[in-house]
Amino acid sequence: MLLAEALFTALKDRGATEVIGIPGDFALPYFKILEDSKILPLYTLSHEPGVGFAADAAGRFNSKLGVAAVTYGAGALNMVNPVAQAYVEKSPLVVISGAPGKLESQRGLGLHHQVKRIDSQFKIFEEITCAQVVLDDAQTAPKLIAEALDTCLIQSRPVYIEVPRDMVAEEVEPVAPYVAPEKDMDAVRACAEEILEHLRAAKQPCLMAGVEIRRFGLEDKLAELTSILGIPVVTSFMARGILADADAPLLGTYLGLAGTEDVRKAVEQSDGLLMLGVILCDTNFGVSKREIDMRATVHAFDRAVNFGHHTYPNVPLSALIEALIEIAEPLGDAKKVPAPNYPKNLVADDSAITPTNIACAVNDMFAKHGRMPIASDMGDCLFTAMDIENTALIAPGYYASMGPGVPAGLGIQATSGQRPLIMVGDGAFQMTGWELGNCRQYGWNPIVLLFNNRSWEMLRTFQPGPDYHDLDDWGFAKMAEPMGGHGTRVSTKKELVKALEAAVQDTSRFHLIEVMLERGEISQTLNRFVNAVKRLSGVK
Repeated sequence: MLLAEALFTALKDRGATEVIGIPGDFALPYFKILEDSKILPLYTLSHEPGVGFAADAAGRFNSKLGVAAVTYGAGALNMVNPVAQAYVEKSPLVVISGAPGKLESQRGLGLHHQVKRIDSQFKIFEEITCAQVVLDDAQTAPKLIAEALDTCLIQSRPVYIEVPRDMVAEEVEPVAPYVAPEKDMDAVRACAEEILEHLRAAKQPCLMAGVEIRRFGLEDKLAELTSILGIPVVTSFMARGILADADAPLLGTYLGLAGTEDVRKAVEQSDGLLMLGVILCDTNFGVSKREIDMRATVHAFDRAVNFGHHTYPNVPLSALIEALIEIAEPLGDAKKVPAPNYPKNLVADDSAITPTNIACAVNDMFAKHGRMPIASDMGDCLFTAMDIENTALIAPGYYASMGPGVPAGLGIQATSGQRPLIMVGDGAFQMTGWELGNCRQYGWNPIVLLFNNRSWEMLRTFQPGPDYHDLDDWGFAKMAEPMGGHGTRVSTKKELVKALEAAVQDTSRFHLIEVMLERGEISQTLNRFVNAVKRLSGVK
């Protein structure tokens, strides 16, 4: 078996369903084997940041390995930001980079795409991946591939695999199959017993679900556990969209001071808060976790469970939830947990559009035609998504990079075949929106809601006044047709509803709905978030 074939076969055996990439001279040999072997389908995009965001989203959406394939230097280094985001947000992304051949690197000449040293790129990726390997030896390559991919699965974080271009056709042994690490089930069950005892003793128990639930494919198991416990369940900001298809007592999404009062009280007044797979970060806790009594909190994350004064190490989240299901008992009445109240029934008149109107129109569309998965960029489009009916959502909720929205939507459709709804601001669209030009080649047909206030409006809310927040009016809707889609600019609620209906009915191409918003018109959730940030930071 050729080395490149062994790599792609191992990826497929471990759950990868596609490769998203851009070729380059150092990557051409392994791209050729990928295309000829047809082990995995290949989708090419236009710029490496889009590749990284799309592959990351594919992995997040399916709770499987996302695969990004690029060339050395100019390709891989262009993808540092998306990989960094995948690392901090715990996404199982595999980065494959072509590299100079072994003989090329020994000639003593500087090579094109090289930075300081041949291994400079490797050292850079050491900072943003949890495992790094160079496949420069046919004897050790299968073992290194297995170790890297297995680490990606176990930790749900990116890994980096470098393939010298003169190695891709070397004969190697097949890669060994994945073997899950052993679990100390006695320790897991002891931990589960202590957690249940803690919840029993609480007067107001509550469960917060985090991104690891989605990363490790545990939504069905969590739904089973919550249906037994019957206590209120909230998601963290990053985990918004999980349990969308489950009959769980879901109260809403916790956003701290930026969130709704009922969700805040359930979390902050809980004397028995169980956090499963929640990343401790500012956005997940509405900027500050000081409102939560961590002494009364159990935190299961990164294969460890932390109580107030002690820790259970090596407790995988999947095993913990299984153990909790075995011993769980009703501790509350799920029927008494109120369902979230989302805005609906938009009056389609000639008045101007607000972000809440957009959420309302989408909810009405979902009620009529069924829910769609959402890919959201950073900005008020993401805060507006908090007012949309709970559905699968891919978004940069922690790292908060601009640019993921459009390529993430393409990644969702590439990996699942489902038509996504993409929500993106005009500033972010200027960065990666042009990846829509690849839709025609692959038959993708997302519906894109472009929030156009001719501004970096979220930044303006933090620092009102400067002219550098202003953006020009690019007329995005007019650009859709040359890219193979259909564009519509809307300024009234009536036009928005009509455009959404037309987009749903036409599945032959992507639809770009450019929603014109007044500068300063922001969602209620973003307004609360900004005020919370200013209050806690002392900014007036």
